[in-house]
Amino acid sequence: MSRPDSPREGRLTGVGVGPGDPELLTTRALRVLHGADRVIAPTTALDAIGRAETIVRQAAPEVPIERLVFDMGASRQASHEAAAEQLLPALAAGDHVAFVTLGDPNVYSTFSSLVDALRRHVPDLSVETVPGIMAFQELASRAGVVVLDGTERLALVTALDGVADVARAIEDTEAAVVVYKGGRHLPEIARLLDKAGRSEGAVFGELLGLPGEQLKPVSEAGDQPATYLATVIVPPVRRERSDG
Repeated sequence: MSRPDSPREGRLTGVGVGPGDPELLTTRALRVLHGADRVIAPTTALDAIGRAETIVRQAAPEVPIERLVFDMGASRQASHEAAAEQLLPALAAGDHVAFVTLGDPNVYSTFSSLVDALRRHVPDLSVETVPGIMAFQELASRAGVVVLDGTERLALVTALDGVADVARAIEDTEAAVVVYKGGRHLPEIARLLDKAGRSEGAVFGELLGLPGEQLKPVSEAGDQPATYLATVIVPPVRRERSDG
């Protein structure tokens, strides 16, 4: 049994806040945010409100939020290392720190890189995550797209560095393909889908639940680039099956 005056161990929780609509913040996420000693939101500058912070402020305006700057001009590792160093004093003091992140903290999230940087200083740091609804789930719901059925597969890829992974993924016609971080390559993605015969049913969404949102077929959106937080869903090719 711990002594009453024994020091608390700091812990870190990554909280997924969904793609944009504050109504998609889960009950568990809200409970963690209300119970944390400090709630931290990523931003590119101290005077800039990031998207994750915007969601939390709408869903739980009573929760105090602090901003943690990630320097997009630095290398990825240097940016996360600098951010980690800013959190170390709070964790050393035994605080429970909740870090809010768009979507889910275990899928293409800044949170995992932040944890890696922190564990270089605190190898036994206690880390937990709260899952969040992902953009492709909201897009599928809003667009009425059945992503998977039966024995179909799912490929989740990014187009951050180009469309090579998208091109490979759409070769599997029985796989649904979800593309993240490919807004600036949207015209090229649209051409790939058209050439491969995968345009039918493919949908595009960006800034879902946020000002300026778009949701439309890729065939109608692929004439110009989109924002970084764009999502594309390409459903499997579904052929009618005969019972005979």
